[in-house]
Amino acid sequence: MTLAHGRQYLAIPGPSVMPDRVLRAMHRAAPNIYHGELVEMVPTIVRDLTALARTRHHVAIYVANGHGAWEAALSNVFSRGDKVLALATGRFTLGWSDMARKMGIDIEVMDFGRRSDIDMARVAERLAGDEAHEIKGILCVQVDTATSVLNDIEALRKTVDAAAHPALLMVDCIACLACDRFEMDAWGVDVMVTGSQKGLMTPPGLGFVFFNDKADRARETANCLTHYWDWRPRVEPAGFYQYFDGTAPTHHLYGLREALDMIGEEGLEAVWARHATLARAVWAACEAWAEAGPLELNIADRAKRSHAVSALRIGAPHGTALRTWVEERAGLTLGIGLGMETPEDPKSDGFFRIGHMGHVNAQMVMGALGSIGAALKALGIPHGAGALEAAAEVISEA
Repeated sequence: MTLAHGRQYLAIPGPSVMPDRVLRAMHRAAPNIYHGELVEMVPTIVRDLTALARTRHHVAIYVANGHGAWEAALSNVFSRGDKVLALATGRFTLGWSDMARKMGIDIEVMDFGRRSDIDMARVAERLAGDEAHEIKGILCVQVDTATSVLNDIEALRKTVDAAAHPALLMVDCIACLACDRFEMDAWGVDVMVTGSQKGLMTPPGLGFVFFNDKADRARETANCLTHYWDWRPRVEPAGFYQYFDGTAPTHHLYGLREALDMIGEEGLEAVWARHATLARAVWAACEAWAEAGPLELNIADRAKRSHAVSALRIGAPHGTALRTWVEERAGLTLGIGLGMETPEDPKSDGFFRIGHMGHVNAQMVMGALGSIGAALKALGIPHGAGALEAAAEVISEA
């Protein structure tokens, strides 16, 4: 007998739960791609995307996932041989920097490990030592989806400015746009990349690159640039097809339009506040379990945790056993331990992740936490008491 029948809950850190409104918006016949409502709709999507990123500048839309957005961003601003500083706080800056290396870019990695955010003092020291300004760009993530660490992008910009360094500041917000606060212009971010499948609540397949005029000037000399990734035709299209360099991703656009409407109706500040409250509820439960057992949040400092995803350590093989139990017995799918391999745990069996991003509410989070609590009991994994009560207390005070 299983209790998993019924509506499944995909609580992984992307793709996130897709709202019924988004699915209904996509459930239609193919539209005319030459004129009519689709053509008229895309400028409104561009308008609302830039508002979401808090920028008055530009966004290019690609038929691609987040890795495509990575390559697009790199292609438009760098030349082969350019030196770029990558600030790694988990798996994903390392992935972005590896892509850059394969494009012929000279990557220098400053790795802060898998349980820490960016150390601004180390960055300041490195930039001060770059008197010739050989470093052309700085890559980082606002949130690393694997470790769940939240980096202070505003502080990073202040660190770069204090060094009077001209490097482009390039930020991956794939995990956290519309979940954690992000202020592109106010924080001085030159390039930001994201995807459709997390806070934007739309199926995977759209990549976005936001950029300012400083980054666009770098495009003039970037010899990594190729035709498809060129962002200028996409932000200054002479014809509708140039938004996408070919056939438009029609149904993704209808879904995205609906998702942006939902965010607009709730209000971006309210969206951020909802994510913050639900994240604190998850943390409260996990901290209660951690009082008498092996489970612990990967990031100890609450101020450095993302509101979009929580990474948990529980020791091998408990992570995989717990994920398997909740999926097979309760209809809940949790995220795997991604990029957390060690010699003692080569398959990351001692980790799991909870996605609490996008279309998620209190009863979904409480249900997920209740299922995890049941799994801890069923599997005989030691844990502290009062987890659901602690989570409920957070939600009751919102």
